[in-house]
Amino acid sequence: MRRVLVARLDSMGDVLVSGPAVRAVAAAAEVVLLAGPQGAAAARLLPGVAEVRVLAAPWITPTDRPVDGALVAEVARTVAETGVQEAVVLTSFHQSPLPLALLLRLAGVRRITGASVDAAGGLLDVRLIPGEDLPEELPEPLRALRIAAAAGFVLPEGDDARLAAELPERPLAAGIDPYVVVHPGAAVPARAYPAERCAEVVELLADRGHRVLVTGGPDERALTARVAGAAGIDLGGVLALAELGAVLRDADVVIVGNTGPAHLAAAAGTPVVSLFAPVVPAERWAPWGVPVELLGDQEAACRGSRARVCPIAGHPCLASVSPEAVVEAADRLVGAAA
Repeated sequence: MRRVLVARLDSMGDVLVSGPAVRAVAAAAEVVLLAGPQGAAAARLLPGVAEVRVLAAPWITPTDRPVDGALVAEVARTVAETGVQEAVVLTSFHQSPLPLALLLRLAGVRRITGASVDAAGGLLDVRLIPGEDLPEELPEPLRALRIAAAAGFVLPEGDDARLAAELPERPLAAGIDPYVVVHPGAAVPARAYPAERCAEVVELLADRGHRVLVTGGPDERALTARVAGAAGIDLGGVLALAELGAVLRDADVVIVGNTGPAHLAAAAGTPVVSLFAPVVPAERWAPWGVPVELLGDQEAACRGSRARVCPIAGHPCLASVSPEAVVEAADRLVGAAA
């Protein structure tokens, strides 16, 4: 079976929403998934991935790495070692596949597919043009599937195009079923529900009889401890990504902002209360393929700004959502699944 390089060079959530496209390629070829450092752990969870390679791409995510001969040589070495002769470059609407396409072409990759507003010349053999033959408002999983399909890769019959992840058993939370997960952090501050509101959500959920687990990364321990308080169970900094996915899989519902664990919850098949700041469009980035309650003022002044820090005093798009509304949304999802 031939080997095809599928590239998705940004964050964990971006890699997870590319999962259906990866499966489409994997139905006809061995997939070498080229991920960035922030997305590599998620890449290892995707069904259909034969091998994961990591590349810190300075045109995609912030990095101190220069664009120099060492970068060119690294891409060439990856191509030579993996034996790929074809590549599918997956990007979001604001990214370009062309820098990577250039490096892959220099490395000898014969056929490259991507979506580019800019003319690609000889860098892309198959080019989709966003806004013309690639609609602008597609959800990210469908956008990636369109790019894969243009390269000739489609999902096999019976694949529902939902997100998926290969997750382990769940020893850490064993014995406390059922439970709800609150994940208060976000990689981008503008997308985070205020911590004091998260703490109120935990207390209200506990008052209604829910067990509440509060999750977060190693750098979010202070946040998760504050949010869990005396009413929740603090798992901040305890779980590796695969273990987090297993905890999310076995939850009744996950309450989370627009951040990677929202897509991990969707890949685990769990309903999501999505506290969604409109700095990016919900129609593209809301959790895909699971029941979702979308909260947050989607018409707020920050809409479409892609701001990393909220540009509006008081963070009204999310601060306007009451803890009571969050808990009611969670109860609706739990009730619907019962």
